[in-house]
Amino acid sequence: MAGAAAKVVSMVLVCALVAAPFMASVHAITCGQVTSSLAPCLGYLKGPGPAPVPSGCCNGVKALNAAAQTTPDRQAACECLKSTAGSVGGINPGKAAGLPGACGVNIPYKISTSTNCKSIK
Repeated sequence: MAGAAAKVVSMVLVCALVAAPFMASVHAITCGQVTSSLAPCLGYLKGPGPAPVPSGCCNGVKALNAAAQTTPDRQAACECLKSTAGSVGGINPGKAAGLPGACGVNIPYKISTSTNCKSIK
């Protein structure tokens, strides 16, 4: 019985080692996570004129920035933001572009529907 258990454990380890490189390429960040993090920003982004950024919005921006640590995650977040902005409508592009800076977050690309997400590193 012990020999059979050892064989099963060995097979599981081999399978885990073989699958690990493929599993690493899966995005850890989802579009649902992106939209959920930034949901508190919607009123601000659609509102008229200058207004202070709500603290819940900045908390979401900071959480999203912390979650998007890899290139695939940043690209996935970018693609999600672009598609969501296009489907929601009424978002002020200037407020969207300035949101990271207003929340004290530095990102190496512009928040815009014209951003090429594939070029983000």
